Amino acid sequence: MTSRWRRRRILVRRATLEIDATFAALRLCGFALKSTGMADEIPKLRMAAPDSAEQIARELEREQRTQNRERESRLEQSLGNFRVGSVKALNAVPLTRGIEEQVIYEVPSKLAELLRRDELDAALVSIVAPLFHDRYDILDGVAIASLGEVKSVFLAHRKPLEQVQEIYCDTASLTSVALLKVLLAERGLRPVCKPLENYAAAREKDFVLLIGDAALDFVLAPHEHAIYDLAGEWYELTRLPFVFAVWALRRGVENRELRHRLREARDFGVDTLDHIIATRTEYTEAFRKDYLGWHIHFHLGSDEKRGIAKFIELLRQHGFGPVFEPKFVT
Repeated sequence: MTSRWRRRRILVRRATLEIDATFAALRLCGFALKSTGMADEIPKLRMAAPDSAEQIARELEREQRTQNRERESRLEQSLGNFRVGSVKALNAVPLTRGIEEQVIYEVPSKLAELLRRDELDAALVSIVAPLFHDRYDILDGVAIASLGEVKSVFLAHRKPLEQVQEIYCDTASLTSVALLKVLLAERGLRPVCKPLENYAAAREKDFVLLIGDAALDFVLAPHEHAIYDLAGEWYELTRLPFVFAVWALRRGVENRELRHRLREARDFGVDTLDHIIATRTEYTEAFRKDYLGWHIHFHLGSDEKRGIAKFIELLRQHGFGPVFEPKFVT
């Protein structure tokens, strides 16, 4: 046994003896007070009444608000000189929590264009952007994805799918067009895709592809169309989640701090999802809770990567390429 451990055992033993002596003295003192009758004169100690469940809940809520304010304060101006773009849609709100004022907002197709021109250092873009252009890295762990019906990406049709000849597509869309082509090719269908002139014209079309808030506006209003939910159909085909959007980063740029901040924003958004649901004004609170809490998720894990790999396989199989292997960065 080393001298250090011997000294430690001596100190522990000494402390134990001192504690035992203290308790013995207290017992003697108590006996003496009882024998003289003085013990009855000493006021009895009273335990404070325990806090009610409501008081505890209020205290926890105050602590949580304080922590959230501190997290929000740390994220303010945290992007520094990095140029970051995102979509201004309900499903992207949890990914930009705390950095909202520092982000450039555009539709997915425009974000992809800005990224190609090196006018952004990172953008929340359609998954096909890094798959069709081998010049971006994908931030690992973060995505907009769905396991089953997604609600906000669909083909609305007034005629049977087998009769489709042409589809009018939301010009903001990239991934949904590629996904729709894959799903229909699996049925032996290869319609022509045309740009939708404006959202008001969507209800006049027999086949129209819509995404994001425009899709939600359409489906929540009266319409005559059947809804072919793309993520739902993907799950029926593959039993895998579908990844719609990821953070794409310019390759070859030092961006470790940026990656850290984007993950922080996602974590903050997911941790305060109830607050987002309660305070946003799009649609109804019940719908926001169902949509953000059930139909959409914000992580990119092994199942999501398997979904991406399957998507790549089918894109290549049906001749929609070239398609590059994704490169994930932590």
